[in-house]
Amino acid sequence: MDHIKTTLLLLGGGGHCRSCIDVIEAEGEFNIVGIVDKKGTNDISCMNYPLLGTDSDLIKLLEQYQSAIVTVGQIKSAETRIRLFEKLKSLGADIPRIVSPHSYLSKYSHVGAGTIIMHRALINANTNIGENCIINSQVLFEHDTIIESHCHISTGVKVNGGVHIEQGSFIGSGAVIRENVRIGARCIVGAGAIVLNDIPSGTLFRG
Repeated sequence: MDHIKTTLLLLGGGGHCRSCIDVIEAEGEFNIVGIVDKKGTNDISCMNYPLLGTDSDLIKLLEQYQSAIVTVGQIKSAETRIRLFEKLKSLGADIPRIVSPHSYLSKYSHVGAGTIIMHRALINANTNIGENCIINSQVLFEHDTIIESHCHISTGVKVNGGVHIEQGSFIGSGAVIRENVRIGARCIVGAGAIVLNDIPSGTLFRG
């Protein structure tokens, strides 16, 4: 008997959406039915998936389809991703986690709803990742790492053991974070930064 895939809506049709589609197709658990994008966007399509409506159409669309995930990217602020994620929750949507089959996720780690683990990420033991995060390609999390909800850990970041990153933070490509460092909420850590000490909430850290 053929495997019956769960239908899936994607919220946001930009560049990050294209990367998400690649991971979702590789995982093979979901049937992407189309994209929901912000009001005023016209004639959008993404890798042959159609635009099904705008945010105002979500109630109607979620009556028809089973699941949805936020596919808007995040660099300067997590606010758009948080708003869309909370709207999905308020509407009672099923919000799955997505894990690339080309990544490694320890069975002793946890990943929250709406988080996507991209290709070649390496998630070691006793890591706890919150909801609605982007864990991008070739990220390394060592043991006992905590990543709170709505964070984007960008390509090639190395996070050593016991690090704690608070809600809504962005860690730029290639950054390295020393063991047991704590990064506060809504921080931006620049690409290639070396983080050796704790960073207070709301900090722009260039390294």
